[in-house]
Amino acid sequence: MSLAVAIQMDPIDDINIDADSTFALALEAQKRGHALFHYLPQDLVFRNHRLYARTRPMEVRREHGNHFTLGKAQTLDLATADIVLMRQDPPFDMAYITATHLLEHIHPRTLVVNDPIHVRNAPEKLFVTHFEGVMPPTLITTNRDEILDFRKEYEDIIVKPLFGNGGAGVFHVKPDDENLSSLLEMFTQMYREPIIIQKYLPEIRQGDKRIILVDGVPAGGVNRIPSQGEARANFHAGGAAGKTDLTKREREICEAIGPALSERGLIFVGIDVIGDYLTEINVTSPTGIQEINRLDGIEIEAMIWDAIERRFEATRDTRPS
Repeated sequence: MSLAVAIQMDPIDDINIDADSTFALALEAQKRGHALFHYLPQDLVFRNHRLYARTRPMEVRREHGNHFTLGKAQTLDLATADIVLMRQDPPFDMAYITATHLLEHIHPRTLVVNDPIHVRNAPEKLFVTHFEGVMPPTLITTNRDEILDFRKEYEDIIVKPLFGNGGAGVFHVKPDDENLSSLLEMFTQMYREPIIIQKYLPEIRQGDKRIILVDGVPAGGVNRIPSQGEARANFHAGGAAGKTDLTKREREICEAIGPALSERGLIFVGIDVIGDYLTEINVTSPTGIQEINRLDGIEIEAMIWDAIERRFEATRDTRPS
């Protein structure tokens, strides 16, 4: 099977080939004989009920400083592609949401991974609220009195933007911290959305586990360990990768959410677990597969492509002849 694969991502020039999950997916697709086309989200063009992208044929290789070659730019009708990988990084803003609306015009005739409709409907900190019994005590609001009451009840809390990513804007407010009021004023000035407040989980000092699910099934995990004096374990915030096995509780969480992910066409998902609690479900551009591969000696990108190809075969009847 040779497929035409268009990859909607950020500029490939600056990626870290030892950590970037999209790069690993591109390498695996190329190994399988699929043709790759690179484009940026801003290269999308909707005209006369057709969705196009200004793409460039792409070759990739694991060579530092020489990891890609892009061919001559060409306008591609995305309805003629077989697969579109939607892999640009957040923030999950109106530009991101607009891209999901545009890609909805071609899916599933062209298989978009992850399903753009359900990417749009599954912001990472909100989607998790639909699953009972898995979250830490959580408050989502703009009401200052509710926030102060929550802080009085749990004392040690985390405050973060509802649509943040990569650990940006995450604050640990300790019981004796006098800055909460100023912090709320700052959030109100910076964001129109509600704020998310959660009970602080001291287990974060042992790590924030990223678990990858492929078509709803756990494929592996990596323990992201925060640096000294840091409350955030995200790799973007300097977290270190540690080998781990999935606990019974973590497998229960995966079993609770896995069917919903598969039903929604969310083939490649990364979840974040601290202690016994699920804190986020990442469906936009999950990371972590290269770190897990190195620690566990597996190839998650191959599992993802197996799932994509199965889904493609299952949807072929919907494609134009």
